[in-house]
Amino acid sequence: MTIELAQRIGQGAGSSTIASAVEGEIAHGRLLPASRLPTVRSLAAALQVSPATVAAAYRTLRQRGFVATDRGRGTSVAPVPPVRVKQAAELPTGVRDLASGNPDPLLLPQLAGALARVDPRHKLYGGATKLPELASLAGAEFAGDGIGGDVAVTYGALDAIERALQTELRPGDRVVVEDPSWPRIADLVHALGLAVEPVAVDRRGLDPDLLGGALRRGARAVIATPRGQNPTGASVDPARGRALRAVLASHPEVLVIEDDYVARVADAPYVPVHPAQGRWAVVRSLSKVLGPDLRLALVAGDPLTTTRIEGRQHLSPGWVSHILQQVAALLLAEEATARLLARAERVYTERRRALVAALAARGIEAAGDSGLGVWVPLAEEAAAVSQLLVQGWAVSPGERYRIRSGPGIRITTTDLQPDEAERLADAFADLGRAPVSTYAG
Repeated sequence: MTIELAQRIGQGAGSSTIASAVEGEIAHGRLLPASRLPTVRSLAAALQVSPATVAAAYRTLRQRGFVATDRGRGTSVAPVPPVRVKQAAELPTGVRDLASGNPDPLLLPQLAGALARVDPRHKLYGGATKLPELASLAGAEFAGDGIGGDVAVTYGALDAIERALQTELRPGDRVVVEDPSWPRIADLVHALGLAVEPVAVDRRGLDPDLLGGALRRGARAVIATPRGQNPTGASVDPARGRALRAVLASHPEVLVIEDDYVARVADAPYVPVHPAQGRWAVVRSLSKVLGPDLRLALVAGDPLTTTRIEGRQHLSPGWVSHILQQVAALLLAEEATARLLARAERVYTERRRALVAALAARGIEAAGDSGLGVWVPLAEEAAAVSQLLVQGWAVSPGERYRIRSGPGIRITTTDLQPDEAERLADAFADLGRAPVSTYAG
């Protein structure tokens, strides 16, 4: 690959030309996501330039989110580079989709009534950016979990996380990311030109000792999931929460972002990861409780962090559509929504536990203590995913979730019926694969 890439770049190219050429290779699909790039020295030799020139090009690409560098593994194309990507192929007819991560549509509130009550008057420039009714509801919900601070409204969880990171960090800074974790988190960190610092999780969340080591190595931010961790279902308990807060209290300059994305349907109480003092934000997406298409998240944080998030927002979209904010406020204020979400939490719990129990009955280890899915450690995840697809089950391979942790499969259980759980467990048993633990000891 080195020779072919060098031929397309051209001998004697400068660092900016090399970076642009590699970006073009990625955009045209000749360099695929996660594919390994030539080493600095080999590409420099092929181009007849100094290694420093190629290193500068790779550094530019890394800062722009096109490539990622991992110690010991070299430089690779980012799993989701910031260019247009092809839509995922449709599943074959008759295949059960347990990979999408979607909530059950039947457990989401109906939008028609709220839409009919939306104030149709135009929202013009210069007015309040946050709908007072939504800010008040958000503040009351956060306060119910002992969370103070100011409130911001963003276009979803990733929007909030991106703005928080952009205002606090600089290219090259390191960000602690759970391992394994939701792939879009690491993708976003890479796209911002930041470096991923993976820290293992067990069934109680981040490992405090490993977190402390990452912070001592200079990590500037931490992104953690307090409950319903994706993909493992980990939930921080009071003892682990105290340990994590103690570690973080020794690093008050570190920004702590909690991605509490399943808050009201998690089947686990909220336990804070961030210490009382310092820089922090708790992000609660409404995608799993009101519907993904609303594209809204509520954010609580220390005054400086929320001010900076809103300031960054002011420089781009300006504000979140008041039409969307009204729909969210109307739904959240209804007692019927509260009853539906309480039912959704019970149903999601039953479905998740049904699959864990069915797998356990067949001698297969699985994790799913909270949240919307189950994680099954498997030594041969790629082969298992393929075999399950042949049997009519589409599941998520763990490769996209893990950084240094062991292999496994993630299964969305939000609409998995009890009889399906038994049949899926039978399909796993037919794989004949011995499970392996992915949790830190």
